[in-house]
Amino acid sequence: MANKYDLIVIGSGPGGYVAAIRASQLGKKVAVVEKAEIGGICLNWGCIPTKALLKSASVFEYISHAENYGITVKDSKADFGGMIKRSRGVADTMSKGVQFLLKKNKIDQLLGFGKVAANKTVTVTADGKTESYAADNIIIATGGRSRELPNLPIDGKKIIGYREAMSLPKQPKKMVIVGSGAIGVEFAYFYNSIGTEVTIVEYMPNIVPVEDEDISKQLLRSFKKQGMNIMTEAEVTSVDTKGTGCKVTVKTKKGEEQIECDIVLSAVGVSTNIEGIGLEDVGVMTDRGKIVVDDYYKTNIPGIYAIGDIVHGPALAHVSSAEAIICVEKMCGESPEPLDYGNIPGCTYCTPEIASVGMTEKAAKEAGYEIKVGKFPFSASGKAQAGGNSEGFVKVIFDAKYGEWLGCHLIGAGVTDMIAEAVVARKLETTGHEIMKAIHPHPTMSEAIKDAVEDAYGEAIHL
Repeated sequence: MANKYDLIVIGSGPGGYVAAIRASQLGKKVAVVEKAEIGGICLNWGCIPTKALLKSASVFEYISHAENYGITVKDSKADFGGMIKRSRGVADTMSKGVQFLLKKNKIDQLLGFGKVAANKTVTVTADGKTESYAADNIIIATGGRSRELPNLPIDGKKIIGYREAMSLPKQPKKMVIVGSGAIGVEFAYFYNSIGTEVTIVEYMPNIVPVEDEDISKQLLRSFKKQGMNIMTEAEVTSVDTKGTGCKVTVKTKKGEEQIECDIVLSAVGVSTNIEGIGLEDVGVMTDRGKIVVDDYYKTNIPGIYAIGDIVHGPALAHVSSAEAIICVEKMCGESPEPLDYGNIPGCTYCTPEIASVGMTEKAAKEAGYEIKVGKFPFSASGKAQAGGNSEGFVKVIFDAKYGEWLGCHLIGAGVTDMIAEAVVARKLETTGHEIMKAIHPHPTMSEAIKDAVEDAYGEAIHL
């Protein structure tokens, strides 16, 4: 049969294309089904283009504060359209890169809407025409989209999701952002830095509520210093879009408040793309909007697997890629370890950046650990001071009894590039004493991790 494959992957995001390439490396005949752009949401409308926008914002901020570095720059201004254009160009370049990788690995690209059908077949519909393809194995990697609240329906014009937020036709003067997770605070930083008046509305007591409380408090201080209006323990109950702008009604502890703005960005999480892809037809089990899988991403139907945002675990690109490799290697008869979901790093790319892995201080205490906590402020870092980036700190948490590195939490310039040290160290079951004895180069931002560990063990030199 001409349309027969060893593996068909539905979705070409950071889970799907990685699964396809790894399977090809292991000698399998593979096809990828994609209904939109190759590379998926992360590459085209998520991780990559947002980082391009954030880079433009940080460059503009540097120029705006050039006098702090002994440089005079006159008449600089943010070109919103130019920033959007650059962001889309970066995404397009990366998408073409993934297309090249798929071709290099002899993976067929089937463009259209993929749907699982009986007898291990996948139907692909494009331009009103449907083709069927058979496979020994199928991986579903269809990802997610902006979650919608009942009282905050996304219309794509005045109430928008992350996709529209990175391609608006003009810069809004005022914006209300609902939700302060990674998506919310990244866009808050971007728009605020180029002159939009930004209000963040967060239902929980702290912004970035999944982070350690010390991190949340520092980001709150930083954002307020940048001029943002932050409302915590607050809820958007309605948005009136009848006029030229939006009238946002916010319920707070003090009562209701109304905010006028041009655009409302809903950043309240991600919903899974599992509707209409044939799960019910073939009997794949789901639970609360996620596909049920085992440790190696098998569903209850033999030969059908699922990875990424549509299964348990955090909806992160690097998690999807790790799941893809584990799934494919197990499928091909190898013996990969199950993914350790307790050692997944999280990164948020606002300014200051946030990076974390493992337990927060509160979670460690609630788990019954006797802990050692160390902190090192970037205000005491020579590299941070020289770079003009002294906001933030490194915080480490260790088990006092056995020295296990329970958690690492950073906020500051470039910390998303520093967190991997803690991830690898925790994977290798490294203790605090080993970190202290490992030479860290000076002057660097990364030596703050060593300094924080020294603080935890009462051996701080630079505090």
